Amino acid sequence: YYVDDDGIHINSLFMYRSEGFARNGTVAFTLSEERLITTRDVELPDFRLLRLRARAVPVQVRNPLGILLALFEQKVDHLADELEDLYVELERVSRTVLMEEESTEDLEGDIDDLGQVEDTNGKVRLGLMDTQRAISWLMRHVRDDPDSLETCREILRDAESLLAHTNFVFEKVNFLMAAAQGFIGIKQNQIIKIFSIAAVVFLPPTLVASIYGMNYAHIPELQWEYGYPMALGLMVLSGIAPYVFFKRKGWL
Repeated sequence: YYVDDDGIHINSLFMYRSEGFARNGTVAFTLSEERLITTRDVELPDFRLLRLRARAVPVQVRNPLGILLALFEQKVDHLADELEDLYVELERVSRTVLMEEESTEDLEGDIDDLGQVEDTNGKVRLGLMDTQRAISWLMRHVRDDPDSLETCREILRDAESLLAHTNFVFEKVNFLMAAAQGFIGIKQNQIIKIFSIAAVVFLPPTLVASIYGMNYAHIPELQWEYGYPMALGLMVLSGIAPYVFFKRKGWL
């Protein structure tokens, strides 16, 4: 922000979407008594929306400064709409994350969605803070215009109220992110527990089979008529016993 012979110069960030992702584009404003000049690299929705609004309902401006303030008002309204969309997305993700029947793959998709919400919320917060800095600096150079000063104060109040909402969104995202990661950990632990118990259940039968699979000449049951059924029954019983024990302990 600076002032020279050409007028007041302000650089500000305006939010737009490209390929489904939120981005911030820089707009350079040059404000003089006769005109407002803007320079930007991309087409921004706030400029288009202000043009559409002016065609539908006349926008009350008296000078180039009024156009600049109208653009900042439109910017804050746009960021407020983005926050409303984030609330809707968070409600959807909150319902899916807290559902017990969610699979690990679904939870991983929810984490991706939360990452996009957090990124967009960060862009909104950056745009609001940038607006506060720009308007606060501009107010020092328009002290002779009471109406413009009041409009600047309204913009600052709106931006301050929206910043509180961005803090809530950040906290909500962190909570849902921790919950999703916790549920993924629980589901993975359940899978590992099943494998661990299965290994313990099959360990005694494997031991019995290993003992009677040894190739020694003198094994007492080697010539016994019922040795083979006895070994099979012993393996079955040794596998059932750990399962019953784990079941009574409540580990299954």
